[in-house]
Amino acid sequence: MELKSAPGNKQWCGEFGPVCDLRPADYSFYGAMHIQWGDIDNYECYKKIGRGKYSEVFLGYCKANNSKCVIKVLKPVKSEKIYREIKICQALYGGPNIVKMTDLIKEKVSRIPCFVYEHMDHQETNKQLFTQLNDFDVRLYTYKILQALDFSHSHGIMHRDIKPLNLVVNHEAKDLVVIDWGLAEFYHPAKDYNVRVASRYYKGPELLCDDRWYHYSLDIWSLGCTMAGMMFRIPTFFKGDDNFD
Repeated sequence: MELKSAPGNKQWCGEFGPVCDLRPADYSFYGAMHIQWGDIDNYECYKKIGRGKYSEVFLGYCKANNSKCVIKVLKPVKSEKIYREIKICQALYGGPNIVKMTDLIKEKVSRIPCFVYEHMDHQETNKQLFTQLNDFDVRLYTYKILQALDFSHSHGIMHRDIKPLNLVVNHEAKDLVVIDWGLAEFYHPAKDYNVRVASRYYKGPELLCDDRWYHYSLDIWSLGCTMAGMMFRIPTFFKGDDNFD
């Protein structure tokens, strides 16, 4: 992708450029949303399979269609962040190699929001699989991540947290999906963005230098770090003790 600087301060225009500015205002507005919550009685939680700063993730079961699912139980966060993730997952639904959000539910007593996603059998990407890939595997999985990012960027959305732990890979079927769009954001050229996104080892130079005018290329740096880990068969390519390092 060729990136070109546009005239004027705080402007950028590449192949996708200001997609959100060219669409109706409500496309990227998530300050308030009417949410149709599903029935939590349709689901059961089996075991915890992951956790992060903003959520805990469980393997679940959907009674309605007799299938496994993934249930993301949110920790206390601002409503705006909840609306943003829902809005983005709705905008990207059906995109290539992008995890599908299938339902929205609330815990009955605490009223904590939970997001339900499709489930895919997979290996522990970082610790096991990435030290075993051959040249074809590296090319294939890099291509699949690029397909997801191409779709996301073409819809005006930056993921902002590409890393091996946010990739679910079924190596036997050669399938990959990009997950965890909780830090994703709609891109507007004239907007200052939070630099406290992405994981340390995958942060682009913009974030490390406190450049708040970043754009889609942030994801490409993170992809490069991920690809390097696959190529050299190591868990982490850049492994600084802190942001300065």
